[in-house]
Amino acid sequence: MAVSLHHIVVDAHDLPGLAAFWCAALDWRVLSEKEREVVIGTDPSAPTGICFMPVTDEKTVKNRLHFDLAPDDQDAEVERLLALGARRVDIGQGEARSWVVLADPEGNEFCVLRPRGSLIEFAD
Repeated sequence: MAVSLHHIVVDAHDLPGLAAFWCAALDWRVLSEKEREVVIGTDPSAPTGICFMPVTDEKTVKNRLHFDLAPDDQDAEVERLLALGARRVDIGQGEARSWVVLADPEGNEFCVLRPRGSLIEFAD
């Protein structure tokens, strides 16, 4: 039996707004927009996309799952994401880390890493 990762689902209050942020952040586009679901990705045949689904409850704790973004230029990318509406957050990561922790407009944490050469290349 074959299986693949289809969507990463993100709970949201403002589906179009959060989808617009992540489209700008990732240079993706909205592929489908319905009242209770917005799907973004590179194109409809891409292997994986992000699906935003509505919730009514407020976010209260640190995410158990988050995105790691690996740009060519970490400092420039952090500034670009802040201009798009992200904000810096402290989740206890400390000052001496190689990544920067930000939150999207709804408070979902994500990391901006230094440039990477592979999926298994890690640095503190």
